[in-house]
Amino acid sequence: MSTTERAAASKESIGSATNGYTMLLALLAIVVFVPAYFVAGMGAALGPVVGVPLLVISALVFVVIAIGFFMIQPNQAVVLTLFGEYRGTIRKDGLHWIWPWFGKEKVSVRAHNMHSEKVKINDLRGNPIEIACNVVWRVADTAQAVFDVDDYKEFVNIQIEAGLRTVGSRHPYDDMSDEDETTLRGSADVVNQELIVELNDRLRVAGITVDEAGLTHLAYAAEIAGAMLRRQQADAVIAARQKVVLGAVGMVEDALQKLSADGIVELDDERRAAMVSNLMVVLCGDREAQPVVNTGTLYQ
Repeated sequence: MSTTERAAASKESIGSATNGYTMLLALLAIVVFVPAYFVAGMGAALGPVVGVPLLVISALVFVVIAIGFFMIQPNQAVVLTLFGEYRGTIRKDGLHWIWPWFGKEKVSVRAHNMHSEKVKINDLRGNPIEIACNVVWRVADTAQAVFDVDDYKEFVNIQIEAGLRTVGSRHPYDDMSDEDETTLRGSADVVNQELIVELNDRLRVAGITVDEAGLTHLAYAAEIAGAMLRRQQADAVIAARQKVVLGAVGMVEDALQKLSADGIVELDDERRAAMVSNLMVVLCGDREAQPVVNTGTLYQ
């Protein structure tokens, strides 16, 4: 078990705050009634001993109420702390009020889209390749994001690169053998799913959930790109040749069977071999065949 797994993880809980509009009415009441009270002469009737403290208290209450307001937008949360102790998270949008000595940290719980930088890694066969990905992530647990890592956005950036390197090194860039194996180029769905699982496992400690992930760039590194291109071209030529040869063999076989079945010509083994050779040369050659008129026989 890793150090991060052994550490006690924070857990989000529901915080509480007063309705901001209610406190706004209280603030307006102080603004309206306290001046009106003194203008009406009631403050003077109480004398300076009572009137001055009342005015000071009213001003302090006004300041306390005014400082305690905060706004939460849709898909936004506020993490509350009191003297360093976690006191819950408020996710309900709107105007809220809380005592000024509460600490308030806003955390966006919207979906974040991040495109990683191109990184150079070695695939399963040791070939250097360049790879990059796009990741859609969001904060699932605000307490873990704020308290369990130093900077959760920077943490996400670093872990995405690390996860990309891990997944990229598990598979070869391309399938160079006849085996049906998972490759970075040919098995995009499998690789993307592995990347999602890997990133979710790495980012769980920070309360982050990855919704989507996929490769956006995949190429051989510059130092071997030319050699790999020639290899791919050679593979394409070999595959084309194999298809041509298989087709030519089938055509020659059909021709011999047709000649024999229709009784057009009787061929012994030597003549049959010569015909097969000539037909294969004609069908498999890169250039057009040049006809040659044979006025003799195969035995002269």
